Amino acid sequence: MTRAPFFLIVAITLAQPVFAQDLPRTEDVSTIEGIMKAYYEVVSAPAGQPKQWARDRSLHHPEAQVAIIRTNSEGNPEVAVMTLADFHGPGNGTSETGFFEYEVNREVQKHGNNVHVWSTYEWKSEEDGPVGGRGVNSIQLVHDGTRWWIVSWLFDGTRKVSPVEDAYLPEGRWQN
Repeated sequence: MTRAPFFLIVAITLAQPVFAQDLPRTEDVSTIEGIMKAYYEVVSAPAGQPKQWARDRSLHHPEAQVAIIRTNSEGNPEVAVMTLADFHGPGNGTSETGFFEYEVNREVQKHGNNVHVWSTYEWKSEEDGPVGGRGVNSIQLVHDGTRWWIVSWLFDGTRKVSPVEDAYLPEGRWQN
């Protein structure tokens, strides 16, 4: 056995803390407010900049599910259920156009360590640009005694068919 591989392994092991981020961030997972703020920050990025997929994974339970309701070719709703890894897809989430999503209203229902969040959002292609769309995320959280986890979330991507209902609109912000 040569010494080069051994020294290479030691060098890589010692260098990892320099390159690794401390995830999960305490401020992301210690409160409902923190995890919801991070939920939107991780998917928002200007054109050419990668999304924060490692941070996103740190928010989600290892077996979390994502569901997206879409409209099929016949105009009927259908649901696509996937893992977070499937949602992220290959690569780092870098796109040619920017994407900025942010929460504008929140309704929280809690029972014990189980929380359901209705989170109304808007998105833009440019941080200070016009609103490109709106919707409502349904997010399920659990507290394991130490931290909050996202265990599942879904949204209805058929906005042209069903506008955001008044119950989920922030009062005085905008109307359908």
